[in-house]
Amino acid sequence: MKILLATHNKNKIIEITHALQGSGHEVLSLDDFPDLPDVIEDGDTLEHNSLKKARELFEYSGITTLADDTGLEVDALNGEPGVYSARWAGEGCTYKDNCDKMLREMKGVPSGKRSAAFRCVITLYGDGILETASGELKGKITESAQGEKGFGYDPVFMPNGYNVTLAEMDLEEKSRISHRGLAVKKMAEIIRHIKP
Repeated sequence: MKILLATHNKNKIIEITHALQGSGHEVLSLDDFPDLPDVIEDGDTLEHNSLKKARELFEYSGITTLADDTGLEVDALNGEPGVYSARWAGEGCTYKDNCDKMLREMKGVPSGKRSAAFRCVITLYGDGILETASGELKGKITESAQGEKGFGYDPVFMPNGYNVTLAEMDLEEKSRISHRGLAVKKMAEIIRHIKP
């Protein structure tokens, strides 16, 4: 079976493809289909956006589609940025813009009140197929950006039980504990039971 990853994000493609190795399915991405339209993520939950992306891109492509939506929820910011995580610093913003805004918003917040969680919801949608999986990683927002690896808010997020940020971890270690890694692992198990 072909599975279309509903993303152009090269980092996500690497992480998800890595997790699905050996499943017997051919993994494609939106880069393989430049004519597919962008899906407007206008839902107010990660679940809604994930399902909408998977369903719409399956309807356009006819290929079973795997879509995720991920958000960083910061307790001191009342759960923000949440579903707006990717564009929190404004349309067309960079990962650095978002991290810089996070550090500004959290300036002066004491270390005991910097708790946060990454959440990821993944939907697999196809002909007679609708499966979801989710993952969560709890941690805290650091006081400065640390590390060059990863993407998104990784340089400012330190998982509980670690003294390094996600941006200081190699892909293997990050995938083992991350919100997306956990969700993809659950989904990979589901996919392995779908006959290619």
